[in-house]
Amino acid sequence: MGESGEHDERDDERGVHNPKVVDLIARDDASGAVVLSMIEPRRWGAAPDQIRQIEDKFNSYLGYVKGGMLERQYPQYAGAPVVFRLECAQTPRGQESNFLGAVQKFAAEEGIRFDVEVVGSD
Repeated sequence: MGESGEHDERDDERGVHNPKVVDLIARDDASGAVVLSMIEPRRWGAAPDQIRQIEDKFNSYLGYVKGGMLERQYPQYAGAPVVFRLECAQTPRGQESNFLGAVQKFAAEEGIRFDVEVVGSD
């Protein structure tokens, strides 16, 4: 909500820059997993706080799943394995690759697979 109580459309924007929104939820019919996608259309390094934004988004998704909100909003997904997927514009390298590797390890410890899918034209 804006200061005047009006709805701010930026609160609904999808993308890693907005940790308040789950960008996309879908069922993977092949595995039965519930996939929560994070959309990052920008190239790596496009924003100075890009890695922090991804971390904030990941933490929001983790709270959404671990806090039971996913199952409350989508009871049909109760008990299904969960996958977080970062859809990004280019292959992560260097600092971004190291960060995402650490996120994958942490997610695995929480019982969640974290995939990185390059959907741009690298």
